[in-house]
Amino acid sequence: MQNSALVLSGGGARAAYQAGVLKALAEVVPEDNPRPFKIICGTSAGAMNAMMLAAHPGTFKEAIESMCSVWMSLSVERVYRTSWFSLLGNLLSISRSLFNQGVGRQKPLALLDNAPLRKLLGEVINFDNIQKNIDSGYLHATCINALSYSEGESVSFYQAADGVRSWQRFRRFGIATQLTVDHLLASAAIPAIFPAVKINDIYYCDGAIRQMAPISPALHLGAKRVFVVGVSDNRSPIHWGSRRNDSQIHSPSMAQIATQWFNAAFIDSLEGDLEHMDRVNTLLDSVDEQKFADLAPLRPVESVVIEPSQSLARLGGRKLQFLPPALRWLFRSTGATRAGGGVSAASYLLFERPYIEELIELGYQDAMWEKDKLRYFLRPHPKLEVEKKGLFGARKKGTEEQAGQGDST
Repeated sequence: MQNSALVLSGGGARAAYQAGVLKALAEVVPEDNPRPFKIICGTSAGAMNAMMLAAHPGTFKEAIESMCSVWMSLSVERVYRTSWFSLLGNLLSISRSLFNQGVGRQKPLALLDNAPLRKLLGEVINFDNIQKNIDSGYLHATCINALSYSEGESVSFYQAADGVRSWQRFRRFGIATQLTVDHLLASAAIPAIFPAVKINDIYYCDGAIRQMAPISPALHLGAKRVFVVGVSDNRSPIHWGSRRNDSQIHSPSMAQIATQWFNAAFIDSLEGDLEHMDRVNTLLDSVDEQKFADLAPLRPVESVVIEPSQSLARLGGRKLQFLPPALRWLFRSTGATRAGGGVSAASYLLFERPYIEELIELGYQDAMWEKDKLRYFLRPHPKLEVEKKGLFGARKKGTEEQAGQGDST
């Protein structure tokens, strides 16, 4: 399992689903393999889950128990301020910026103040443990993805064992550094929603924005096998035949517009990357490796993907009544409701226990349905060459950069 990687996508409150998936995975982890992932990568809220794992001093099971405990203790007040004073003050700052070339006078502009999240992360994650786990051999590398406002490039901040080299590709690169809470907050700074974070004189925002190859950082860090947990149900066969062209009685609401933007950031890139990997895997299965060995630095990559079997937007739409009054007003006034057509946008910000509890349970159930596949992935001595009609189907082999849109390393 030296080269197995865990890749966690972004998705705000939806990332609680990942905790449920990992809870199920922890139950099938072999006793002789207490730390199944040597490489852990995350983006946005997925980066928070990743760091809770990478910085935990105990086994994988113990880390997951701690992660689930953190999620179950959450409320929106522990993530961002929800008072009328804070919300209206932020709206006023945004309005005043129009008289200052659109720039915040005292701090970066944002609709919500996530100062409580900084405090929470400082309490639940000891970033010093990351290097300790690397030095002890429990961890090979971990990374957090963010977007540079100045360059418009995706940046993977990584902390790794000796020998891991930085990389540079089209609009994305890796930087070796000692990870801190600032990197984590930068990765989760949804533009216009949460404030940008300054690191070494450069402002960064949510890593899901313009992240063209979400799986690529794990491959650059040495992964030959990846376990991916997403937050979209679009790839589920259950929903492939249920798409409809419903008419719309009103123009798109602000939240409905935001929904498409959120989906493009948190879902589309990962799905596109996975689809590309599927096609390359199928191609490699039908071609003699000797014929392409001299053309590109190819290597086998095995993967498992777990994604929701139910609509997370619908689950969230049933929990809006648990939000504080100021948030309910904000969501209602922008159309982040079922009637307004933008309930999906609300599902990214609904950090309330009734919703989180349902997400964790769904993630657990979805993963347990695939427990045979999980056990196979966690096998102690994996063979990189697997049967063409095995448990993984098309997802058996790949290139070091097949998840990076086919560019060479």
